[in-house]
Amino acid sequence: MGINLQSMIVQAKQILKLQSRLLSRNLSSNVVPKGHLAVYVGESQRKRFVVPVSVLNHPSFQDLLRQSEEEFGFHHPMGGLTIPCNEQTFLDLTSQLTSVS
Repeated sequence: MGINLQSMIVQAKQILKLQSRLLSRNLSSNVVPKGHLAVYVGESQRKRFVVPVSVLNHPSFQDLLRQSEEEFGFHHPMGGLTIPCNEQTFLDLTSQLTSVS
């Protein structure tokens, strides 16, 4: 019996979208659960996401962090970590990373 990787990726995307909707209700209080990190993602209009800190060690996520450093340095206009990629790319990457963990 094999693991259906595509099904796991779809489930991870659904979890991230649900998490994003639930956490967007708490934006004014800046609630970030223990073991998670809030990041702003988008090229023109930025959206807040909360991801597990475990993704920080993954080489693909570290590439995004390097891009962020190159574009913004240590000054992030949103007041938090800003990642300069489109939202769908970010969702695809983080869903793959969180489904593997």
